[in-house]
Amino acid sequence: MKLNVNGEVIDVEVDRSTPLLWVLREQLDLTGTKYSCGIGLCGSCTVLVDGRAVRACITPVSAFDADQEITTIEGLSSDASHPLQRAWQQLDTPQCGYCQPGMIMSAAALLNEKPEPTDADIDASITNICRCGTYNRVRQGIHLAARIAKGGKG
Repeated sequence: MKLNVNGEVIDVEVDRSTPLLWVLREQLDLTGTKYSCGIGLCGSCTVLVDGRAVRACITPVSAFDADQEITTIEGLSSDASHPLQRAWQQLDTPQCGYCQPGMIMSAAALLNEKPEPTDADIDASITNICRCGTYNRVRQGIHLAARIAKGGKG
């Protein structure tokens, strides 16, 4: 089957019931997308599909085709210049960092939908779990990324 991953249409040979996460990690060597809970609750495996957050650990690859744009953390920007990546670096948002690729991808989906989210928007949309408890820094990072995206200073 063909998948559009990070702007490139790729042929993959895989059982169609295989979760997207394993295709990304094992077939395409895109290991930025993390495995954690395996049941779609924690959000470490979050990727964007046509700009929306999708939990890759529970979504079979058969749910996608080459017309849908799958974006992983590696595809967000080639040089860490995305406003979220810049904000995360500036604020030193992660602690251990394991959940942060999924957290950033969920935040990207939120900013795609709401370029200037409120705290309530963030609380409702960012359902990822962070064992280190960086939720306040994540919220600050999302607000800073929104300002950066509008051309404001970080």
